Amino acid sequence: MPPKIRQRLFRSRPRLIRGAGRERLTAEHCFIRQLWGLPADRTLSVARARVRPGVITAWHTLDRTCEWYLIFSGTGRVEVGRARPRRVGPGDLVFIPPDTRQRITNVGRRDLVFYCLCQPAFSPSCYHSGERSHPRHKRGDP
Repeated sequence: MPPKIRQRLFRSRPRLIRGAGRERLTAEHCFIRQLWGLPADRTLSVARARVRPGVITAWHTLDRTCEWYLIFSGTGRVEVGRARPRRVGPGDLVFIPPDTRQRITNVGRRDLVFYCLCQPAFSPSCYHSGERSHPRHKRGDP
């Protein structure tokens, strides 16, 4: 961690963020509620995602940004890069390397709810939609 960021974090005060952000439907076919991130913190963002039963989110990549999905409730099938699709449920943690295409399907009967943690913090400029959404798309990805 760069020294300036480390100093800023160590000087910050504890916080409790209640009801941060409003849930919004995205073009990716899921509902997102931003909980933490820019402009308060460039190093990490946290969002709550909700996918309705039967919905498949759009393929996308995050430019130079690692992402983790922490599954809270529901059942899904996650597809990341060249890895085979995997079934996920409450308590599962999925790591998605930078510039790797990804999507998730709700295969259950109830909403699939998970938390998205991005490092560095998510910004709209890092998001690229589509099958081959970014010039640095990982070689060999379908």
